[in-house]
Amino acid sequence: MAKTFEVKLVKSTIGCSPTQIKTAQALGLRKINQVVTKTDTPANRGQLYKIQHLVEITVKN
Repeated sequence: MAKTFEVKLVKSTIGCSPTQIKTAQALGLRKINQVVTKTDTPANRGQLYKIQHLVEITVKN
């Protein structure tokens, strides 16, 4: 079974760079406190690293 992440947007993207805003939208995060589940892949890890100051990440097995 692949490891997954639960990602929750906890800070607004207002004032962030355009690439950070697009990264949050690409992950499916549109509103504050919205939670999405993503699989553990190198691409997803890179996206999460880019917006780590905006999100709260929980690891699920």
